[in-house]
Amino acid sequence: MLEDYSNTTLYVNIYTQKQRWKLLLLLAALMIGTASLWYTNRLVQKLSEEERKKIELWAEATRRLADVSELNTDINFLSNVISNNTTIPVIWADDHFNPISSRNLDSLNSLNAAFLHQQIIEMRAEHDPIEIHIGTIKQYILYRDSELLIRLRYYPYFQLAVIALFLVVSYLAFSSSRKAEQNQVWVGMAKETAHQLGTPLSSLVAWLEFLRLKGMSSDYTNEIEKDINRLQTITERFSKIGSAPSLTKVNIHEVLKHSVGYIQTRSSDKVIFDLSNPSTEIWAPMNVPLFEWVIENILKNAIDAMSGNGKIAVTITNQHQFVYIDIADTGKGIPKSSYKTIFKPGFTTKSRGWGLGLSLSKRIIEEYHDGQIFVKNSEIDKGTTFRIVLKK
Repeated sequence: MLEDYSNTTLYVNIYTQKQRWKLLLLLAALMIGTASLWYTNRLVQKLSEEERKKIELWAEATRRLADVSELNTDINFLSNVISNNTTIPVIWADDHFNPISSRNLDSLNSLNAAFLHQQIIEMRAEHDPIEIHIGTIKQYILYRDSELLIRLRYYPYFQLAVIALFLVVSYLAFSSSRKAEQNQVWVGMAKETAHQLGTPLSSLVAWLEFLRLKGMSSDYTNEIEKDINRLQTITERFSKIGSAPSLTKVNIHEVLKHSVGYIQTRSSDKVIFDLSNPSTEIWAPMNVPLFEWVIENILKNAIDAMSGNGKIAVTITNQHQFVYIDIADTGKGIPKSSYKTIFKPGFTTKSRGWGLGLSLSKRIIEEYHDGQIFVKNSEIDKGTTFRIVLKK
C-alpha cells in the first residue's frame, strides 16, 4: 500500500542495520555459550577420568587388603588410599551385586538394604562396574560421580541461564526506557507543532474577518474559512498527542463518510472510492479528529500506491463486540516481510516522506482507542487491505 518497495533506503539504513547487529550479537552470544559449554564439558570429562582412576586405585587397594595371600602388602599405605576417598560414593558388592559395604553414602540410608540395591542399579547405569578378584571370588566396585563433579557439570547451564535472564531483563528495561524517550519526543514535537500553528491561525482568523468587513466576495472568504478550519483541525490533532483523548460514541459510517469525502475531493478523478453503507447504524467510542487522521493517512498511502489511478473500497463489518473497518486498494502491494515494519517510525519508500504516518496511526488506534490496526492481506501488484478493529 506504499508507493514503491524497491527504494526503501531510509528504512534499510536504520532498521535493517539494527536487525543485522542484533543477529550478529545473538550469534556471538551463541558462540560464546557454545564455547563455554564445550570447555566445561571437556573439563568435566577429564575430572571424570581422574575419578575413574581414583576408584580403580581404591578398588585395587580394597582387593589387596581383602586378599590374605598378599602378606607383604603395605597395610598402612592401602588404608590411606581407601580412607582418602571422601567425596566419591562407592559400593563394594559381591558377584551377584549384593552390597558388602559402602562409602560416602547417606549414613542413615546406607544401612538400608533396599536403598543400597537402588544405588547399585543407578551406579551400574552411570558407570561400568570395576571387577576385582579376591582369590577365586569375583566381586565388583561400583561408584557414581562426586557431588563436586555433578555441580560442575550443571554449573555452566545455570550460569548461562542467569546471564540470559540478565540480558533479557536488561534488554526489556533498555527498550522500555528507549520507548519512553521516543514517546517524549513524539509528544514534545506534537505539542510544539500545535503551539507554533496556534499563533498564525489566530492571525488568519482575524484577517478573514477583516476581509469580510472589506466586502470581499463570500466565494473567496468561504474557501479561506475552509482552509482555516482544516488547519484548526490539524492543530487540534497535534495537541491531543500525549494526553488521554476523550472518546464519545459516534456513528462510524458518518465519520468514514466525512473522511472519505474530504480525501475524494482532493484526489484525481481516476481514483474510485467505494464506501459500504451498513443496513443498521454502527456506533463505537472514538475521538473523531484523531480517528479521521488515521483514515486520511491510510487513504493517502493507498492513492500513492495506485499512482493516482485505481479503486479504494472501505468496508464496515459489525460484530457482537467489535467493529471491523477494512480499507482495500488496488495498488502495488506490500511484501509479507514488511507487514509489521511498515508501522515502525522512519519506514518510508517516498523520497520526501518521513515515515511517520502509519506509525502515528498505529499509536492512535492501539493506545488511544484500545483497538488494533494491521495488514489483513496484500499481494504484489494487486493491492493491500488494512484492517482496523474497534471495540464497541
